[in-house]
Amino acid sequence: MCASLTPAQAYLMKNLSILAGSSLLAASAVIASPAQAGPYFNTELNSGFSGFDGLEYVGSVVDVHLGVEGVNGDASWYLQAGPAIVAPDGGDTDVELSGKFGGAVAVTDRFSLYGEVSGMSAEKLEYVNAGLKAGIKYAL
Repeated sequence: MCASLTPAQAYLMKNLSILAGSSLLAASAVIASPAQAGPYFNTELNSGFSGFDGLEYVGSVVDVHLGVEGVNGDASWYLQAGPAIVAPDGGDTDVELSGKFGGAVAVTDRFSLYGEVSGMSAEKLEYVNAGLKAGIKYAL
């Protein structure tokens, strides 16, 4: 028996579908251009600690992703997604969906710009946690 979606889940699924379609369209445009691209497997452990008077362990998330990455001229890019195993300290372990895409552009031989957008479902698609990373890199 299938449970019906809550309004929040329906809204999320609609917007994730639009985002996924847009991302695939953008990725296909990048992949179709003259470049080197290839699939990869990535697993990553992120552990959290909190506290002012000594750090206390909060929990960990293990991402288990399949992705594709490529280079196109002075730009590199990647797109990956898969399950995330969420293990809060003292709580129940859960599995959510996570993914990220990003890239870098060489401005000069020593200076580059990079960025990443990431997201992970929470409470079984009740809402999404999102993150944004941007920076500059200068090779010494």
